Amino acid sequence: MSIRKIIQNSEHAIVSCSPQDSVHTASKLLAEKRIGALPVLENGGIAGIFSERDLLYCVAREGAAVLDRAVGEVMTSPAITIEANIDALKALSLMTRRRIRHLPVVDGGAMVGFVSIGDLVKYRMEIIEAEAEQMREYITSA
Repeated sequence: MSIRKIIQNSEHAIVSCSPQDSVHTASKLLAEKRIGALPVLENGGIAGIFSERDLLYCVAREGAAVLDRAVGEVMTSPAITIEANIDALKALSLMTRRRIRHLPVVDGGAMVGFVSIGDLVKYRMEIIEAEAEQMREYITSA
């Protein structure tokens, strides 16, 4: 199944921020929405990603004063992205190799979705459960 199918079935709205937003504002969004990362959008494109890790690292380095800085100064950039037509298992493999938990999904250069490793693991578990059920049916019908 492609990433496109997974984001089509997603009920989650994409929550994002801009590079000019303060770290404090972006952090509040992460907490309020109970999410781990925000795509940072600028001029219709993906400028980077601001994640819990980015927040932790910059606060550990600079203390609470970093909360007044712009997200664009502390975000992870450039963002690793994935095309919408890529297979979900390839996306999961990319996330595992690069040790990231969120991927902006692009189509023709425009962001069309945002997937987490949880979304992809859920998809993988559904496949495994369906295969197990098919095996049980095969065994009981033989």
